[in-house]
Amino acid sequence: MSVELAAFTVGFASSLLSMPLVMKLMKKKRIVGIDMHKKNRPSIPEMGGVAVLIGLSASVLTVILLMPEKTRLMISFLSAALIAGTVGALDDLKPLNAKIKPLLTLFSGMPILLLGTYNPRGPIFPIIGQTRLTVIYPLMIVVALAVTSNAVNMMDPFNGTMSGTCTVITATLIISSLLLGRYDGVILSLCIFGPLIILYLFNRYPAKVFSGDVGSLSIGAALGAIAILGRLEIVAVVAFAPQIMNAFYGLSTIGRLYERREVPRPVTLLEDGKLMATSHPDAPLTLARMILARGPLHEREAARIFIIISIISGILAIFTAYLIKVTA
Repeated sequence: MSVELAAFTVGFASSLLSMPLVMKLMKKKRIVGIDMHKKNRPSIPEMGGVAVLIGLSASVLTVILLMPEKTRLMISFLSAALIAGTVGALDDLKPLNAKIKPLLTLFSGMPILLLGTYNPRGPIFPIIGQTRLTVIYPLMIVVALAVTSNAVNMMDPFNGTMSGTCTVITATLIISSLLLGRYDGVILSLCIFGPLIILYLFNRYPAKVFSGDVGSLSIGAALGAIAILGRLEIVAVVAFAPQIMNAFYGLSTIGRLYERREVPRPVTLLEDGKLMATSHPDAPLTLARMILARGPLHEREAARIFIIISIISGILAIFTAYLIKVTA
């Protein structure tokens, strides 16, 4: 079995086996969330992201055993995800301040800096080529992982939205890595790809589990780390366009860092079970609200539009990778 196949298979199997156990534990501990977009408002087990971290850890350890020379790379990658996941778990168990949580996620980039597993010269742009940002790039790494983790966390409005769009982003990074010959990007992406597929299968409409902040923050940090360690920064920016746009509009309309529980919900549930954009003036302008502005949709339909938008961004990201290959 190749290392690539082993990384994917172990992560997929570990998450598949652990997800039901995590769900059972969360139900027992009454760590559940109310699915606000269902008329009967069912209680759904939270923190399904724990199973993603279990799968990710198993796949990373598998790669280390098969390729010891990649130990520093894999440890920096896993540590970034675990640090962000720990912040998310703390927020799931006892909600953190809206300003404290983003600050704590800055630490997720520290393992990459301390272990020196990044390219010190900076990102590669299409046409322009290799940049030389040796002084500012380390600071950009810390900020980048905080941005990706929190942007992913902010775009989780419907069943399967976060897990589905992040699965698309990961597939985009795999294809782009293959196109550019970035072997590290391929291996790292495959480590998270299997667990993400499992999360999506359990989280898609109608959701059987919610990822919790432990899932969204760790996944966002892992994808940000892949962009840095796999030298796919510009490709990742294009792939992350929906998440970045959603976060920008939300923050700009509220004018500050905020938690979803602190502001009016941008989406309203109608009597027929469809969802409609709210008319509340204090609600944030989000991608979900913009999608529903044209008219009410069923949650499944709204979630599908998110996936389609992410696929479009992924295609543009792959095209960006192609431009880098032929011009840089």
